[in-house]
Amino acid sequence: MSQSKLDFLERSKEFWNPGKTQAWQDMGVDLVIDRREGYHLYDMDGQRLIDVHLNGGTYNLGHRNPELIEVLKAGMDRFDMGNHHFPALARTALAEALAACAPASDMKYTAYASGGGEAIDIALKTARHASQKKKIVSIAKAYHGHTGLALKAGDDRFSKLFLSEDTSDEFIQIPFNDLNAMEDALRRRDVAAVIMETIPATYGFPMPEEGYLPGVKKLCERYDAFYIADEVQTGLMRCGEMWACEKYGVEPDIMVTGKGISGGMYPIACVLISEKCGGWLKQDGFAHMSTMGGAELGCLVAMKTLEIVQRPEVRSMVNFISDYLRAGLDKIMAAYADFFIGIRQHGVVMGLVFNHEEGAKPVMRHLYKNGVWAIFSTLDPRVLQFKPGLLLSQEDAEEILRRLEIAVGLAREEIMGNRRRSF
Repeated sequence: MSQSKLDFLERSKEFWNPGKTQAWQDMGVDLVIDRREGYHLYDMDGQRLIDVHLNGGTYNLGHRNPELIEVLKAGMDRFDMGNHHFPALARTALAEALAACAPASDMKYTAYASGGGEAIDIALKTARHASQKKKIVSIAKAYHGHTGLALKAGDDRFSKLFLSEDTSDEFIQIPFNDLNAMEDALRRRDVAAVIMETIPATYGFPMPEEGYLPGVKKLCERYDAFYIADEVQTGLMRCGEMWACEKYGVEPDIMVTGKGISGGMYPIACVLISEKCGGWLKQDGFAHMSTMGGAELGCLVAMKTLEIVQRPEVRSMVNFISDYLRAGLDKIMAAYADFFIGIRQHGVVMGLVFNHEEGAKPVMRHLYKNGVWAIFSTLDPRVLQFKPGLLLSQEDAEEILRRLEIAVGLAREEIMGNRRRSF
């Protein structure tokens, strides 16, 4: 590591985030991102990495996608963030475009936020207003962001630190893939909404069992609760359809999209709201305000992002890349079957499961040393989040597989060697 990088990391600990900066170094990751292009990142010391983390899908279309840069540059000749109080050309145009591709025909309205957590807050407030009930049901080990209501709907690892854990029984968490537990939580008809990550990302992408998500939607209808789809990480063609909930046959009442809708170029998140849930927009349109939510430059980028991901060739590319990578992953898993024990996949949403309680961490570290950036699942570190981009080239896919096989072999030897030495 160069002296300049060492100096920078020390300044980062002093002035930015000492805990996070040190934690990455302790895990053997000294990454400081400098140049970036397509699906490649460059460390400030010059190391090139293929990005299969994508910051949760933010960079679905690659870093600094040329089409999005062009739109943003052109937009700056006329627009800025705009004023959130007033109608705006770009804001309304994006809302129309989202309504046209929404997973439910009655999703008429869009409310805007500057990030996913804020958008989840809007979704939960919307459901509470429409139902005139307070209780929210979410999944244990779910992750919906770090703002107020979003934090309460997620894992208590993050809420307890800030004394934000729920103490009023308004936020109920139940196991994933358990319809009986879901019905028990809903049967009193006092729940405003169930919020579901279509595939829980930070929990390592456990896949919904056959019939589970449609079953949750039916229970919501039976017991007068709204269904909120959190598509922040799974939407925008990552599962081979525009929205992952469509692949599972679910029409949500409210849906949140973020991360990828920004194209990685301008912060924006969106809440799609059905007619039956959008009453507050008529009753008091000032009820939620977000100065930077729906910034006009962000809307321009988001519209272009929507147009790109809906191109037929992108759908074909997603199918090709997911199949190509899966074939290679199956071969690697067969070669290291005592360590690499599972692949959770839907399209280019993938979680690689290892036979150790923190097995994804050494795999991540060895991948990093070998020029690939992926990240362990925060709430289940057995699982490596493995999230290739929608436009990944076959050449990059081949390189990822070669380097993954090396990393898995090294991590396996490291863990098995430690196990042998412990006896």
